[in-house]
This record gives sequence, C-alpha cells and structure tokens, in this order.
Amino acid sequence: MKHLAAILFLLAAPVVAQTSEQPISGYAFMEPATQELQDDDFLNPAFFLVAEGMEIWNRAWPGASGEARSCRSCHGDPKDSMAGVAARYPTADPDGAGVINLEGMLNREIETRLGGEALAYESQELLALTALVGYQSRGLAMSIDASAQVQGWADRGEEIYTTRHGQLNLSCQNCHVDHSGEKLRGDTISQGHINAFPIFRLIWDEVGSRHRMFTWCMESIRAEPFAAGSDEYLALETYLALRGEGLLIEAPGVRR
Repeated sequence: MKHLAAILFLLAAPVVAQTSEQPISGYAFMEPATQELQDDDFLNPAFFLVAEGMEIWNRAWPGASGEARSCRSCHGDPKDSMAGVAARYPTADPDGAGVINLEGMLNREIETRLGGEALAYESQELLALTALVGYQSRGLAMSIDASAQVQGWADRGEEIYTTRHGQLNLSCQNCHVDHSGEKLRGDTISQGHINAFPIFRLIWDEVGSRHRMFTWCMESIRAEPFAAGSDEYLALETYLALRGEGLLIEAPGVRR
C-alpha cells in the first residue's frame, strides 16, 4: 500500500513536462546527506563490493582447458584494463544479433574462459564484479556504440519505457519525464538514469543492479516484472544508456 498511495497522488498531480533535454544524474535529486554517503568511499555502503570484486578478480578458476586461470591472468590490473569499459555497456553482442550488458559479458567470460558457472543476477559475487569494473569508469562519460544493432534494441526499450503497464496504468515516462523534479511523498522524482549502478539503495538496505531497479518500479505500479537478464530488460537498459549518454559513471552509487 505504501507505493499505491504515493502513485495515486502522482496521478492526481498536474502534468509538468520535462523541458530540459540535458540528462541530469539522480545524484542531483538526492538529499545532501545521501550525496555525502556516495561521495565518501569510507562511508559509501556499496564500496565494500569493490574490494570483494578484486578478490573474485584474483580468484583461480578451473579454466576452460583445465588450467587454473583468473580474470587477472588475461586482463591484469583492472585499473588499467577495465578503465572506461562499464561506460560502453550495453553493446552489440559479438556472438549474436542481440545486445549484451556488463553482467552478461562477465558471465560469458567466467563460463567460456575460466570454466566456471555463471553467477546469478543479484548474487553478491556478480554485484561485486560489476562494482569493481564500474568503479574503474567512475568519472567517465557513458557512451555506448549506437550501431544499427544496438539502436534496434534501444528502440524496443523506448517502447517499453513509454508504454503504460500494470494496474496503475503508468509508464516509466510518466514519472521520470512528465513529473521529473516534482515531489512524491517527500522524495524528488529523478530523471531515472542508470549511471550509478550497482547502487546501495537505502530503502533496500543492500546493493542492487539496474535490473533489480526495473523490477522494483514494475512492481510499484502493480505490473508483472520481466526477468532479470531478459531481452525486455536488456532493451530497456540499452535505451536508458543512450538516453543518459554523457552522464558520468558514479559506480558504486547510493540512492534513497
């Protein structure tokens, strides 16, 4: 009921279209205390995952050929090899006609090169690796390859973004474009960008991925969510990466 009352208020509010085409990070919509949590790596409750991600980076896996290997075996120090990588995902899948996000590429490397099993979405290990790789792009602008293949998926994502869903008959656009900057139960509605993920969300009291955020939003409007890693969420993520192009990576971020 806590989501329902808030969203009914939103439906009753006058529509004020977003006039600025300039993307603004969700950081700008946060309270100063929350900004301070993100700004200080000693206070940031998501930052422990960077250290954990480094442990996984250095871990010896069986290796696809039976010879023990680690991420470091091929890529060396992530500070050098992973700089700017997270800012370029999702990207065209080199092995198919779709797109692949950072989680998907990490799992592919684990399976095909390291001989390990794919890590589950929202598992601490996969969140840790994405936090580690994302951290190497902190301060760099999101800029994904807008090839025809990627653009086709972004178009599909835009359709999901602008289509009304669920019992409350709301779209992503209704909140993050039409009402961006307005108040919703004391919170300021952001533009809904994805440049800070993975994030520690205060109301979750834990870290989550972009796809977890999509699911939370879908459930808030009483819609059936798609599965993490699904084509629908990959398309939505691709559209949002293009929509937020130029925003600086903040991973790992903090949001309310």
